[in-house]
Amino acid sequence: MKWIYLLLGDPKKHSLEHRLFNTVSLVNGVLNLLGVFGVLYLENYLVLVCLNVGSGILLLVMYYMSRVKSIYFILYWPFNLTILFYLASMWFFNGGSIGGNHYYLIPSLVIALILIRNHNIWLVYFIYIGVSASLYLVEYFHKDWVTGYASEMDRYMDAGGNYLFVQILTGILIFILSRNLNIERKKSEALLLNILPEPIADELKREARVAPKRYEKASVLFCDMVGFTKIAETMNAEVLVHELDQIFRAFDRICKENRMEKIKTIGDAYMAVGGIPNENNTNSVDAVLCGLGFQSFMAEQKEIHHLHGRVFWEIRLGIHVGPLVAGVVGSDKFAYDVWGDTVNTASRLESSGVVAEVNISRSVYEEVKKIFECEPRGFVSIKNKADIEMYLVKGFLPEYASPLDSKLPNELFQRLYKTGALFYTNEVES
Repeated sequence: MKWIYLLLGDPKKHSLEHRLFNTVSLVNGVLNLLGVFGVLYLENYLVLVCLNVGSGILLLVMYYMSRVKSIYFILYWPFNLTILFYLASMWFFNGGSIGGNHYYLIPSLVIALILIRNHNIWLVYFIYIGVSASLYLVEYFHKDWVTGYASEMDRYMDAGGNYLFVQILTGILIFILSRNLNIERKKSEALLLNILPEPIADELKREARVAPKRYEKASVLFCDMVGFTKIAETMNAEVLVHELDQIFRAFDRICKENRMEKIKTIGDAYMAVGGIPNENNTNSVDAVLCGLGFQSFMAEQKEIHHLHGRVFWEIRLGIHVGPLVAGVVGSDKFAYDVWGDTVNTASRLESSGVVAEVNISRSVYEEVKKIFECEPRGFVSIKNKADIEMYLVKGFLPEYASPLDSKLPNELFQRLYKTGALFYTNEVES
């Protein structure tokens, strides 16, 4: 695979049109040079050798310009005119319509249409039709302009060779096109999966829409950078974006490890939900594990930055569990999102949270209290809502805690968690 990317271009760095131009210019250049061996037995082989070698070298030069110099768009017409000139010349110097050169006109048109980009497709189409028709008309009215074959055997051998080469060229083109289209499809699917969860993406591709779905129990996690605005004012914009990118990439990884679904980021805020789109009974614990992972990562980064004399953010984090509705909104730049009072309450828990702590509601506490050690905060007043009873997750209970750090799980918990032996309703069974 590496040598293919080296020759034809990397799908991550080069567009489909660019890779196709690299491919067809290389393949046609090589085939034209190899075609020299198929005309050596003919009477006018010197002219045919010059045509094959000249066009082959010219096509390979275009390949070099495209692959190495990344110049390919402006080579579209030189490439096509080279092909047409070569075929027209071979027509007159190598048997005309009975010599098999007309077989090449079809794959040549296919190549021209495959490579087209921001050109008038009808112009290209009529040029190729016009050239083909002109060659037949010229031959019909001026047969003496066409160099014939010395013998019937020469005609059969040359026509057979041309037919064989056209089959090889067509097969290569189909293989190249299908392979590149598969690569592009995988890139598109990967991009779609970066935007939507896989079941939602599958439904969108299948139905062209996503029906909203209600979930009776999902855990919503919000976190926000503390002092972001103040620190951001002292930072270069590029450095700021780089720092956020590193943080959110780590959060994305932690979410995946703990079966949480990232929903979105808004500025310096991050939102994830557990229990969607695949429902489960473990999402409250998943969310708490995710929250502890976020806080541990931020603590490590703060220490590293402090050693280098740089300031770093801390985060507030809130988690609530309850019913919500999830779905895709919009038709352009669509997004998978969630709605409901559970979401609003989780947001309030975050804004009422404690820096560097995992703040959870009473509902979450009831789901996780047999796993995690929690410190009650009592009822906390929040904006536009009744007071909510909150808890801070301090770490794992002794039976599930690592002897080195109470915020890290031991082997017992990891084994039960990974095998699905833990189920959470109102109590934990193990």
